[in-house]
Amino acid sequence: MGASQPSIPEDTASFRKLSPKQKAALVVVAMGADRASQLYKYLSEPEIEDLTYEVARIGKTTNSQVESTLDEFYKLCLAHKMMTDGGMDYAKVVLEKAFGESTAKNLLDKVSKTLASKPFNFFSKGDPKALLSLLAPERPQVIALIMSYMEVAQSASVLENLPEEKRIPTVIAMANMDRVSPEAIAIVEAEMKRKFSTIITSEDNMSLGGIDYVADVMNHIDRSSEKKIFDELDVSNPDLSSEIKDKMFVFEDILTLDDRSVQRFIRDCDEKDVVFALKTASEEMKEIFFNNMSKRMAESVRDDMETKSNVRLKDVEEAQQRIVNLIRKLEAQGEVIINKGGDEDTIIV
Repeated sequence: MGASQPSIPEDTASFRKLSPKQKAALVVVAMGADRASQLYKYLSEPEIEDLTYEVARIGKTTNSQVESTLDEFYKLCLAHKMMTDGGMDYAKVVLEKAFGESTAKNLLDKVSKTLASKPFNFFSKGDPKALLSLLAPERPQVIALIMSYMEVAQSASVLENLPEEKRIPTVIAMANMDRVSPEAIAIVEAEMKRKFSTIITSEDNMSLGGIDYVADVMNHIDRSSEKKIFDELDVSNPDLSSEIKDKMFVFEDILTLDDRSVQRFIRDCDEKDVVFALKTASEEMKEIFFNNMSKRMAESVRDDMETKSNVRLKDVEEAQQRIVNLIRKLEAQGEVIINKGGDEDTIIV
């Protein structure tokens, strides 16, 4: 009797026959109702109808079908992150090592089609100087919208090189931006169509800009530009300026400071603030503090931390914020160095 050909498992064969919509339905079912309801917020009405229809008719599924579908979904998410964070070449190398050449190519082809439809995606491939020359004449609101679709580093580069009279209005417009309607995006697209022909209308509201985004952009620009922007912002909109600064350096960033800077700000710290701030801190953070304070102060802080109980989280966060504010103040005076690169003034000699 000749050797029989190995049969394809029924579950695997079923998975291969699933349409993209059916696979999406399996992912939604696997996510559970709570998570799925959050996902639905980002879908258009036709997409919700299609997905709901597939979920309703999906019937019984096996563990193998669900696992295979989720595995493909995970790989697509991973490929998307690799491409957006490191670019096509980086994603290709990593994915080929992880999944093999054939699977990597399939994933990259699918993700490339998705990324190509992202509004203003063409900006990521354009020459920086050419893009700046096209953006500079536009209104700050238009610049802010387009920058919000860019990667943070590219957005920071644009902000650094904008005409000075456009910088502050653009920062304010970006910080005040929240959810942008399709109509607003369509207006911007219509205005820019004479210059670019590849803009694709977004069908859904997108969460753009905001204080966190501006803070991230500011963390990437050089110190000279940062100082000019904040000097003007402190006068024109001090509340917004303060909000952005608060987001730019958080308590956990103390781990990135050199010992000399840590010793400097600890000298001016209220000991009570240190006690409260370290209540929820990691062991690594506590070590940074204790290694850079006097032996007497370290013993006193440790004793107070042991005796103080039932400390409110609000009090901890306020203490941490006061320390952060102190660090920002000392940095402005040149007595503390926050290592973020991009400026020759930060080089230690």
